[in-house]
Amino acid sequence: MSSGFPRLLATLLLFAAPAAARELRICADPNNLPFSNAAGEGFENRIVEILARDLGATVSYAWHAQRRGFIRETLKAGLCDIIPGTPRGMDMLRTTAPYYQSGYVFVARADRGLRPAGFDDPLLQDLTIGVQLIGDDGANSPPAHALAARGLAQHLRGYMVYGDYSQPNPPARILDAVVAGDIDIAAVWGPLAGWYARHAPVPLALTPLQGEPGLPMAFSISMGVRRGDAALAAELDAALARNRMAIDAVLEEYGVPRLDPPEAAR
Repeated sequence: MSSGFPRLLATLLLFAAPAAARELRICADPNNLPFSNAAGEGFENRIVEILARDLGATVSYAWHAQRRGFIRETLKAGLCDIIPGTPRGMDMLRTTAPYYQSGYVFVARADRGLRPAGFDDPLLQDLTIGVQLIGDDGANSPPAHALAARGLAQHLRGYMVYGDYSQPNPPARILDAVVAGDIDIAAVWGPLAGWYARHAPVPLALTPLQGEPGLPMAFSISMGVRRGDAALAAELDAALARNRMAIDAVLEEYGVPRLDPPEAAR
């Protein structure tokens, strides 16, 4: 047998072997609907799958509760490469162009007829108002700041965004309280409120909140990668643009309240 045959056989086998599949490594919370969960039921899970198909990639997850240290213990630790939902321009990350913009809303049972015109509506003086608290230190969300600045602190009841992680979708407890009548109305991040309203046992009314100087109520949401990963950010930007209609359809399906087109918020 020719001595060149083994080399030829090795070459043929090399070219016949399938190329290793590309992988999008995602940092995500396994218990945080409507954004993500371990069963892949969140809208961020769905959008990641759309991008993976576009890029000819598979998806893998580094699961971690989205609490303080999330970025440090996932992306910066090298366990994953993409955070699928983060505010545009976040200092710790390089962010893509935003793929949606949403804002805080007031949420009340529809049968209560509570639709405040804004933070200065006298109606709020007689209500118990739920607000979201963010962070291990109980930092206040923008609506909580706005309401407290108007002397309504005694009317506020705080609900931690992190919540009791042993329960499903812990941020939703504030909306459970609205349905149960434990509070009259709540100021809640729009994507959570919109999704919950689609599944609530009673109809809910959502009223968008207007920002004020130094206290925005709306935010543009992007995908985040490491600050030095310009190539991946550019790829994601292009894939997001190519799949704009499919992404919009997912956001609509989940009831995400959207404001100006993302392009207008850049």
